[in-house]
Amino acid sequence: MSFIWPGILFLLLLIPLLAAFYFLLQRRRQRIAASYGNLGFLQGTAGQLPGARRHIPPLLFLLSLAILIVGLARPQTTVSLPHIEGTVILAFDVSGSMAANDLQPTRMDAAKVAAQDFVQNQPVGVQIGVVAFSDSGFSVQPPTNDLDAVLASINRLTPQRGTSLANGILTSLNTIASINAPAPLQYSNLTPMPTPSPTPMPQGTYAPAVIVLLTDGENTTSPDPLAAAQTAADQGVRIYTVGIGSAAGTILHVNGFTVHTQLDEAMLQQIAQISGGAYYNADNEQDLRNIYENLDPQLVIKPEKTEVTSIFAGAGIFALLFGGLLSLAWFSHIP
Repeated sequence: MSFIWPGILFLLLLIPLLAAFYFLLQRRRQRIAASYGNLGFLQGTAGQLPGARRHIPPLLFLLSLAILIVGLARPQTTVSLPHIEGTVILAFDVSGSMAANDLQPTRMDAAKVAAQDFVQNQPVGVQIGVVAFSDSGFSVQPPTNDLDAVLASINRLTPQRGTSLANGILTSLNTIASINAPAPLQYSNLTPMPTPSPTPMPQGTYAPAVIVLLTDGENTTSPDPLAAAQTAADQGVRIYTVGIGSAAGTILHVNGFTVHTQLDEAMLQQIAQISGGAYYNADNEQDLRNIYENLDPQLVIKPEKTEVTSIFAGAGIFALLFGGLLSLAWFSHIP
């Protein structure tokens, strides 16, 4: 147990002082009672003396005072509490093929609408980040609980150039890792200890962090997306791939060129399988909303320091009231 205001605990030194004062007061009362007894004033009242129980109410008052002083120091203890929390990286494919209109009005617009609905329905404990990728990847919005910032970053996305699924995955992993990045090293003249080599984590154990990869799956630029998916699996990050578009595809006119673009489901299924996630086919806007509704964050048990001042305050007040009731019941007064 720790205390926010530990200096208050010095007031506990008053408890033994008050106990000594009470002891001296009782010795004085005994001497006075003995002197009056010798004069015959207390004859016939020996059976009416309260005995040892007269000390119980004062002891309860001292105990109450000690408990209240501890409560004033604002004690904290580590308690394992359930939390709804997680980190979701929305990785948007912003390649030129996302301008295709086989999802109305375009693939990009349909993905944006569904992502906005997802963001607005997330619990407070979930941090959402946004990554955009075309032939390279970059973080648009670091993970945050600020929903307005996330929504604004989604609205800014526009189709760009080619597609590198691997860069989208790796940028998302870097964004997740930045949340738990260690503090910068301080200079020291001490001999550094050797750093142990990291070991791969089981699938899904870097929970509750997931990547939602929204793309048509047409990879046109290296590196290998399957190798990137394996990197995510080694770090325990699950990838949920969301196929945007139709398997039949559509014709897209870009800068005077006519391009046929279609959904590459096989690639997205492999990425999801390798990382321990799942693949979803979204051929309309409503299906996208349903996919996001199924991507629930996890309920985790997380130890954290919790202030327990109220418990000590309640116990102190109870001891005080109990001592007062005993004193009234036995002696018809409060000491």
